[in-house]
Amino acid sequence: MTPAHMKLPSILAIIVGAGLVLLSWSQTWFELVIEASTAVGAGDPIAVAGSIASPALAALGLAGLAVAPALGIAGPGIRFVLGVLGVVVGGCVLLAGGMSLADPVGSVSAAVTEATGVAGAAPTAELVASVTATAWPWVAMLGGVVLVIAALAVLVTGRRWPASSRRYSDSRLADDAARSGGAPGAERPASDQAIDDWDGLSRGDDPTGDESPSGASR
Repeated sequence: MTPAHMKLPSILAIIVGAGLVLLSWSQTWFELVIEASTAVGAGDPIAVAGSIASPALAALGLAGLAVAPALGIAGPGIRFVLGVLGVVVGGCVLLAGGMSLADPVGSVSAAVTEATGVAGAAPTAELVASVTATAWPWVAMLGGVVLVIAALAVLVTGRRWPASSRRYSDSRLADDAARSGGAPGAERPASDQAIDDWDGLSRGDDPTGDESPSGASR
C-alpha cells in the first residue's frame, strides 16, 4: 500500500482505537472485595468501572475521536500536528491503563470510600480484602497502542495524502465564480443598473433617449 493510500486506513484506525478506549472506560475494570468486618454487606464483590479506576480515559478517547474528522480535511502541515497529538493521546492512554494495573488498590480507592465512607489512600487500602482485574484495562491499552500506531502512520505518510474532495470542490466553485464574474458582457444585477441610471440623470443624461450615431449632427 502506497503512502497516498494510507489516508482512509489511518483515519479508521484512529476511530477504532478511540472507540476501544471509550468502550473500556464504561466497563468493569476491577472486582473489589472489602473486609467483611468493616461494613454491612462487605465481603461481596463490588464492580469498579473504568470511569472510577481511570476517569481521564473519557477525555482521552474523545480527543482521539476529534482527531479523525480533522485529518480528513486538514492540509499537510496540520496533519503533522494532528499526528503528534494522536501519539500523545495514545501514550496517555497507555500510561493511564498501566498506572491502574500497577496500583489496583489505589485505583479502587474511590469505590471503597463510596461503600464505607472512609476516605484517604492508606485507610481505604486497609479495608481492601482483594482486587481482581478484568480484561478491560488491557482493552483500553490496546486502544492506546492502535492510536499510537495510526498516528505514527499519519506522521510518516500524511504529507503525501491526496487533498480532500471537499476542498477540491470548493476551489472549483471559487474558480468558476471568478471566471463568470470577470467575463465580458456578464449580466449585472438590476439594482446596479438602477444606480447607474440615477447617476446619469444627475449628470443631465436621458436614459430613455436614443443614442445618436457617432459623428452625426442634429
